[in-house]
Amino acid sequence: MSRTQDQFTIHFWGVRGSIACPGPGTVRYGGNTPCVEMRIAGTHLIFDGGTGIRVLGQELLRETPLEAYLFFTHSHWDHIQGFPFFVPAFIKGNRFNIYGTIAPNGATLEQRLNDQMLHPNFPVPLQIMAAELRFHNLKVRQPVHIGDILVENALLNHPGEAVGYRVSWRGCSAAYVTDTEHFPDRLDENVLWLARDADVLIYDATYTDEEYYSEKSSKVGWGHSTWQEAVKIAKAANVKKLVIFHHDPLHNDDFMDGVGKQVAEVFPDSIIAQEGREIELEVISNPSKTEVVPGVQVSAGGIL
Repeated sequence: MSRTQDQFTIHFWGVRGSIACPGPGTVRYGGNTPCVEMRIAGTHLIFDGGTGIRVLGQELLRETPLEAYLFFTHSHWDHIQGFPFFVPAFIKGNRFNIYGTIAPNGATLEQRLNDQMLHPNFPVPLQIMAAELRFHNLKVRQPVHIGDILVENALLNHPGEAVGYRVSWRGCSAAYVTDTEHFPDRLDENVLWLARDADVLIYDATYTDEEYYSEKSSKVGWGHSTWQEAVKIAKAANVKKLVIFHHDPLHNDDFMDGVGKQVAEVFPDSIIAQEGREIELEVISNPSKTEVVPGVQVSAGGIL
């Protein structure tokens, strides 16, 4: 078996929340909005299409013709604004399977991606993309099988709704949980379910507790959480590695250094997400059992 066929790696292409913020103060951690890639046995899974997906697209040009699987948490601007600049989607011969839940107003993900590329907001329509785009409407808690890769989702606490994802393969699991706001009196059962015994938990920790509960400028109800809550979830769910994600655009590199030190004091196996950083999971070559969950089955050619 080749090394690629036995790998589960997580690559961060965009780690910032709300709005892209390039500049001298965000050089080390990055200023692009959310995009996380998981490469599993040579299969590309991409989570969210913030401005980070533009950078990923330049990297993927070396691998065309290409098939990949895109999972969107929701369609707030910072999570879709990079998709119109995702160059591989404009190249004939590439194929992208695109997943997302239907919005509370009934709009599909395809409709929402289409709408952001209409006049007067964008010069060319979604239909100019020459790659094959296969849109799949996901239901909450509907699992997706891509070969022997399992992708699960659960509803998050976010204005307008969002879902988090959990990816499992050969005894490894990674949870991508953004955007979500914690509850004041209990841990979120959906988040705990996604994070259960995960090797890696990527969690929305936009704020600190001080900012979230600030009397002058409270962030309660804004749809995001804190690093302190991230630690609570990681401990309760028996997570191995915690990744602090969706950094506030006002938090510069020095600020994030400080957050990293504070998190490490209470959860040593933790990191602050950085653009360009990669995590490789330890894969079980011959797992004793494989988790089987009924759901959508996908092959290299799409849904079966």
